[in-house]
This record gives sequence, structure tokens and C-alpha cells, in this order.
Amino acid sequence: MLLGLAMVIVSSLSAVAQGRPGSFADLVDQVSGAVVNITTNTSVAVAGPGPNRGNPLEDFFEEFRDRNAPNQPDRPRRRGSALGSGFVISEDGYIVTNNHVIENADEILIEFFSGNELPAELIGTDPNTDIALLKVESDSPLPYVPFGDSSAMRTGDWVMAMGNPLGQGFSVSAGIVSSLGRELQGAYDDYIQTDAAINRGNSGGPLFNMSGEVIGVNTAILSPNGGSIGIGFAMASNVVTNVVDQLQEFGETRRGWLGVRIQDVDPELAEALGLENANGALVTDVPEGPAKEAGILPRDVILNFDGVDIADTRELVKTVGNAPVEKAVRVTVFRDGDTQTLLVTLGRREDAQAAVPASAERPEGPSQVELMGMTVSNLTEALRAQLGLDADATGIVVSDIDPNSSAYEKGLRAGDLIEEAGQVRVESVSDLEERLAEAQDAGQKSFLLLIRRGDDPRFVALALNE
Repeated sequence: MLLGLAMVIVSSLSAVAQGRPGSFADLVDQVSGAVVNITTNTSVAVAGPGPNRGNPLEDFFEEFRDRNAPNQPDRPRRRGSALGSGFVISEDGYIVTNNHVIENADEILIEFFSGNELPAELIGTDPNTDIALLKVESDSPLPYVPFGDSSAMRTGDWVMAMGNPLGQGFSVSAGIVSSLGRELQGAYDDYIQTDAAINRGNSGGPLFNMSGEVIGVNTAILSPNGGSIGIGFAMASNVVTNVVDQLQEFGETRRGWLGVRIQDVDPELAEALGLENANGALVTDVPEGPAKEAGILPRDVILNFDGVDIADTRELVKTVGNAPVEKAVRVTVFRDGDTQTLLVTLGRREDAQAAVPASAERPEGPSQVELMGMTVSNLTEALRAQLGLDADATGIVVSDIDPNSSAYEKGLRAGDLIEEAGQVRVESVSDLEERLAEAQDAGQKSFLLLIRRGDDPRFVALALNE
């Protein structure tokens, strides 16, 4: 009996040490009034009977035709509906959910835990983070939940998800934070991964910490069969709050825009540029915009933006996007072996227009040479037409490449345009040979090329044979 008592005590102490709750019931009681089910209705055109009549997949094919058919007012319409989740963030009726839950909806109906139902108005959406803000009108103050600090969460912390999985009504699941800072496919992604059960219908619902604060919005699952296998993703609250604030104030997002094309810095690029560490965001192109007006140049490595040290391109994109439009910020760049700080007044990303940078005159006289596993040729009118290059494009063309070469391993392909070599613009293969000879004479270990494929410029550092 004493042994059994000792085991119970050890088990209890272990649970306390891990912060494991004895029950989630109190937390559910605390937050459930603010969690809502969302039903949307959409009117879609109905296609006539097709070759799949009677086929179990007929609805799928009709939906596919609906999405791809032009608007035809005379076609019959049918009603479609979708289910999702959301949560109230203020007593006056603002509600957060996923954009994909309410996208293209004609009507949005909110069902509360009490059973009451209210129609909702769409305030604004942000497809980039899959967040939408709704508003309901209520005669009395509504229960709501606050946002928490997602950056305070640690892998292994307990979390609770709540929502409307598979249309079954209010449901709760619990688990832990499996990982932080997950990136799926968006430029502003910052997902919390959790093993708390998340299924279809949970989209837009809250992920709570143990204090009843929302630290994520349940958005996606990774699954081979459409059901939960313990890999769910919630957009971090620190991203969501910034989006919600803008939607609430403007009805749209207003992200900062620097106006540069960038790539990550690998160790070989760092060596070629003279950087001590492989960090920062390497500027590959500067079209018309705030960065160009401030004096940022291609080959600059952005090390710090508005006081934030930049580790890579992803961090720069997120940091700039979170900065206010028209804010003047200090940007520290590494250029020609030294650092400089420039003052940049940010534009608005949503209003940014693509621009083609000016180029120099092209050289004449066709020529071709083999070096570094590549066959490179001067840019002729025939090559320009074949590759679909703009009239003002300059450089030399990779006309062939050895698949066993270092250049191929680094991603160069036939058809790439080499615009710079050794940080100097090249207009002929003789220019490239001169730059390469200079680098070898200087004892450099790597050789920096700026290549362009379509509209995308990219720096590549090739190792030089000793």
C-alpha cells in the first residue's frame, strides 16, 4: 500500500512539473461563450447535365465547371454552404476567422455557444495570412477572448483548440505546441504546429494557451486522408493582431514596401562579397521605388532594418511587411567591404507596381567561349528573340552547361542571362574572361555572378579551382 501511495505521489509531482492540467473544463467554461460556428451561403451557377450524370463525383465536376465558366446570368443558380469557426474579440461584435471560410460568401451567419444566431458583415480580408474580420450587431455586450503573445509560447506548452469540426458543433481538443515558426507557402507565414486535433470545420477557430488567451488561429492540417493525424497549423497571434488592427481601421491591409528583389546569403556568397557571416538579405535588383530613391544598390546586403537584425530574406519580408506605410526607417547595408546606414521612407506593398530597371547598351559582335563548365555566348538578336528577352536586356547567355559542373549544381541552366561577373556588369564573353582572370590573380576562392531568368535576378557564387 505504501508503494502504491508513493507511485501516486511521484505521478502527481511529475504532472505538476510538466504543468499538465488536471482538467480543461474550467478553461472551456471560461472561453466557450466567445467561440462561434460560422455558416456561409453562396449562390453559384448550375451547369447543365454533363457526362458525369449519376457519377458519385458529379458534384465535384459541376463545382469545377462553375469555377471556370464565365458569368452567365441566364444559367440556373443553386445555393452552396460551408462551415467554419471563429471567435469574438470585442464586446461590440468583431469576430476573427479564416478568409477561406467566408470567401465569396453571399451570406454569413454566426451561431453562438448559447444557440443565438446573428448575421455578420464582412469588414475586410487578408488572403496572404488567410485572416478575415467580421462584425455582428448585438443588443447586449458579447463575451469575447483576448489575444495572447504567441512569441512567449514554447515547444511542449499545452494548448486547446475549439471550433466546429466536420459540422458537429462546438467541440474541444487539446494537445501541445509541436513546433514554432512553421512556414507553409506564404511570405508572411508564422504558424504554430500542434498535435491538438484539428479537422475540417475547425478553420478560423482559436488555439488557446492555458490562460484562455488566443495564441493562434487554426488554419490548416497536413493529412493524407483529410482527417486529423496530429499535424495542425495555427497562424500565430502576433501576426494576426497586426492584420486585424489594420482591417479594423482601414478595411484592408497596409503593409510596408521597401522595393527590392532579394535572396539568401550562403557561405560561398558571403566569401565572395567579403562578409564574415552568411546572414542578411542580398539585394539582386532595385526597381523604381523607396529603396532606389534611398540609394540602395544591387549587391548590397541588408543586415539591419529599423533596428531589427536580419538573418535571411524571410525575416526581412516579414519585418518590412509589419512596418507602417510612409514610415522613415534606417536600413544598414553591407557594401564594398563596409557598412552604411540609409534612411528609407516605405511605400505601400499593395500599391506597388513592377518596374523594369534601366540597362546599358548591349555589345556587338558574336562570340562564344567555354569556361567553368558553361558555354557562354554574346547576346545576339537571334538569342534575344529565342529567349524572349526585353529589348534593353544586356549580358551574356549561358548557351550550354555541363550537368556535372559546379555551375549546374548551383542552379545555372542554359538560357540564363549573366548580367554581372565579379560585381561588374558584363556585355561580352571577353568581359567575363577578364573578370574571371582578375579574380584568380587576386587569389579569390569564389566568383560571384548575377544571373537573370525571366524576371527573377539571382546571385550565384561559383568556387574557383586552385
